[in-house]
Amino acid sequence: MRNRKYDAILKEKLTKDRYDHTIRVYETAIQLAKKYNAPLEKVSEAALLHDIAKCEPIENLEEAIHAYQLPVSLLEFNEELWHGPVGAKLVAEKFKIDDEEVFNSIYYHTTGRANMTLVELIIFVADYMEPGRSFPGVEEVRELAQKDIKQAAQKALQNTLIFLISKSATIHPDTIAAYNELTNVITKGRDV
Repeated sequence: MRNRKYDAILKEKLTKDRYDHTIRVYETAIQLAKKYNAPLEKVSEAALLHDIAKCEPIENLEEAIHAYQLPVSLLEFNEELWHGPVGAKLVAEKFKIDDEEVFNSIYYHTTGRANMTLVELIIFVADYMEPGRSFPGVEEVRELAQKDIKQAAQKALQNTLIFLISKSATIHPDTIAAYNELTNVITKGRDV
């Protein structure tokens, strides 16, 4: 199911470590897609292309934020967040992928957002917990992902928030919105 054209482009644009991470995210996402009956083609595209802009120099990402007319407020947050929105725009332009779920999965794979679709949740969680990741809390997310993808995403967001707060880092509003929405769904059993 892996797209050979994407593979060649990814090998050209990414470092070996980032390419290997991308393949692990792809494999994890496909497993989750099968478990939760998500559309495999969408998950496959989003997983393979989620980090397409990750290895771009910071200056190029900043230029792309302006060129693609992305929210300038992105520049107020850590540059680790910039590659998602830039990558989504790049994929839409370069590969003519106009599927909203694929676009949003790439755009929000680092921050999350409120009301993520199943495809978006899978990419978010797969990126967080792929087998190459090793940090406090990741095992619990892996266990939750086998039971409930929303609980896994909520726990990943909670871990991220705790980590960012411990580092006195700014937190993107989409991350807070994603956490709040999923927490309401899980704890109160309702969508907001």
